[in-house]
Amino acid sequence: MANEQKQEKTEQKVTFEREYIVPLRSGWLKVPGYKRATKAVKTLKEFMVRHMKVYDRDLRKIKVDVLVNNEIRFRGMKHPPASIKVKAIKYENGEVAVKLVELPKHIEFELARKAKKEAEMIAKEKAKPEEAKKTEEKKEETKDSEEKEEASKIAMEETVKSQAKAAKHTSKTSGETPKIQRKALKK
Repeated sequence: MANEQKQEKTEQKVTFEREYIVPLRSGWLKVPGYKRATKAVKTLKEFMVRHMKVYDRDLRKIKVDVLVNNEIRFRGMKHPPASIKVKAIKYENGEVAVKLVELPKHIEFELARKAKKEAEMIAKEKAKPEEAKKTEEKKEETKDSEEKEEASKIAMEETVKSQAKAAKHTSKTSGETPKIQRKALKK
């Protein structure tokens, strides 16, 4: 579903795109500390509405990227940055996408790491059919042999139990009279 949304956004025609350094401090200084990061995001949206010519002034048409939001909240809700450098892209339908211009190094590292993992997963999936057949055959063979071994062990245990049971019920003294163990019965 996420891939479909990404494809729709890439298919939309870009009317124009610009880079801005958005001052956030003037917005978040007016609210209490626990609301500052939220107000910073709202200030960013208001700035974009004004400068990207969204005529109906609808803040819902401004789509802030997750990385921008994370960057604003990076130091916590009470300490957002004073300004942020972003790239704004306006599409034909009136929506505006806001992205970071320069990714911080820790975010670049994470994105590279995710891309590497995805590439490895794709490579494994491509190589999997041939290897999977071989490994499945080996697994089946080992399962069969393990099942046979378990069955033989169970059979051996059952025979040992049945022999012990038979020995238990037969008299130990063949032809002799049984010994009386209690003294009271000897008289």
